Amino acid sequence: MAQPYQDPNFDAAADSKRERALGDKENLGVGHATPEYENPFGDEEFSEVKYRTLYWWQCGMIMIAETISLGILSLPSAVATLGLVAAVILIVGLGLLATYTGYVIGQFKLRYPHVHSMADAGEVMFGQFGLGRFGREFLGTAQLLFLVFIMGSHILTFTVMMNTLTDYGTCSIVFGVVGFVVSFVFALPRTLRKVSWLSFASFISILSALLITMIAIAIQRPGNGQVDATTKIDVATGFLAVTNIVFAYAGHVAFFGFISEMQVPTDYPKTLYMLQATDTIMYVVAAVVIYYYGGKDVKSPALSSTSAITAKVAYGIAIPTIVIAGVINGHVATKYIYVRLFRGTDRMQKRSLVSIGSWVVITLVLWIIAWIIAEAIPVFNNLLSLITALFASWFTYGLSGIFWLFLNQGQYGRSWRNMFLTIINLLVVIIGGCLCGMGLWVSGKAIHDQKGGSSFSCTASNA
Repeated sequence: MAQPYQDPNFDAAADSKRERALGDKENLGVGHATPEYENPFGDEEFSEVKYRTLYWWQCGMIMIAETISLGILSLPSAVATLGLVAAVILIVGLGLLATYTGYVIGQFKLRYPHVHSMADAGEVMFGQFGLGRFGREFLGTAQLLFLVFIMGSHILTFTVMMNTLTDYGTCSIVFGVVGFVVSFVFALPRTLRKVSWLSFASFISILSALLITMIAIAIQRPGNGQVDATTKIDVATGFLAVTNIVFAYAGHVAFFGFISEMQVPTDYPKTLYMLQATDTIMYVVAAVVIYYYGGKDVKSPALSSTSAITAKVAYGIAIPTIVIAGVINGHVATKYIYVRLFRGTDRMQKRSLVSIGSWVVITLVLWIIAWIIAEAIPVFNNLLSLITALFASWFTYGLSGIFWLFLNQGQYGRSWRNMFLTIINLLVVIIGGCLCGMGLWVSGKAIHDQKGGSSFSCTASNA
């Protein structure tokens, strides 16, 4: 008699631990939800493709690769704008706040294990008002739009990188097409476990590029040696610098999907602490060291403050992180649509023509849209800032405060601890609203002041 298919990566002990963790209804507050409702991928016992296969450290590496990209090299200019003291306080403070809001996302996921995306979370929260479908479509559309624009930003960054390496050796549109094709190919795997191996290359890539930049700028010392503890700037300029720091932590939009593919979702806090310790330390060290040697005129990205040869070397080494960080966001966007299409069926677990073909088509369409956005919008960077101000302020900060308030309805005054946390989470919501409002203002002002450009031009804009 033929034996049922068994994934070689399947860990029976971890699977048993996961089921026990999800089965602890009293501790997680799940109530009487059925196993099918708890698991967005359905029963995987005899499935051909298993999704819940990530160890906590693999999930942590994916989160690091998604969050830490070349944006880290914009932080030294933020320090130069804000002053050393204020910038370091903001980098550390916003990092700690992002850790807390990420933890709340984990709490929400454990309370409602079926949640796979922000759309699912919106359905849960708005459902109590009879507006579940509106909540699903509202947050789902916002999540998808945000991810596609991030994908587009990575295609644009790839174009700028190729122009730098080749001294504009060909039309930028050609480089954009190359970036689109490479990203599409690497986004074809359906499970995050396979993508996780790419995340190691991404981390080594950005770490190496960062070290080369810091060493080169320390040797070349393009700055005048002046370090300003504080600076005097106008509100718009200062807040644009703050947004660079805020958006360096803008990975939370994908956390529900990452947790859904962990073997043991209750291990999520370890992955979160791994991410936040890594990115906060790297951000502080990179920002301070490069600013110290680059001076108050340090450019963004910091590669531009080093020699042309050094910039080419660093950009070349950074190719994996430019591609892979975009691929991970693209994977999350594709998986959101894929799960919505096939949830409740066994198509996701099969290696059939329909299953694989659907994944390929969705991936292709999303990357085509991302490429069009990158090529068609002349002031892409300012528009991206506008989009991220609108969404990242809520996905990373404000929404988590709302999640906590939703999870603890009727218990705000139950104890001193609950009252304290209620105040904290109300402040988180207010912070999210302020970041959104101020971000929209400064981004809109920048778009208004920006000179127009040409769509689908051979001359690339700055990334």
